[in-house]
Amino acid sequence: MNLPSDQELHQQAAAFGSKLLESRMKLASAESCTGGWLAKVATEVPGSSNWFDCSFVAYSYDAKESMLGVQRVTLERYGAVSGETVIEMVRGALSRSRADVAVAITGIAGPGGGTREKPVGTVWMAWAKGHHPPTAEVHYFPGDRDAVRRATVKVAIEGLEKILTENT
Repeated sequence: MNLPSDQELHQQAAAFGSKLLESRMKLASAESCTGGWLAKVATEVPGSSNWFDCSFVAYSYDAKESMLGVQRVTLERYGAVSGETVIEMVRGALSRSRADVAVAITGIAGPGGGTREKPVGTVWMAWAKGHHPPTAEVHYFPGDRDAVRRATVKVAIEGLEKILTENT
């Protein structure tokens, strides 16, 4: 994957924001390993307050529990970087905001923290729209911390574009 530039991410967010605006919908994000980068990209778009509701940057277990309603048993059983956790994160982002569409991101951006089962670059993302069941995917991005996070934001927006057109 060619890493997107800041300008490309900005253009991608602006295009998605226009689609949300046309649909009269709002976005919420729940971010862990990206540390709010998706929210930063979205809010750099002029007029984004018309389609971007909020972001939850929930890095720790406690933050995931208190801000997003992720169950402690889920975190202990599957870990923060798992499909089970990211699904609970995206559900929490939707239920604790005024958004119609949400994305959640959790992963291991590095340089440390990876294991054999979950190496550096492992990122789980989930997307949800309204009352439709969320979808989740795992990705394995190569590169350093910046590369993993940059690729994650790109794929997260692509997933949002996809769910916006599905389940209409």
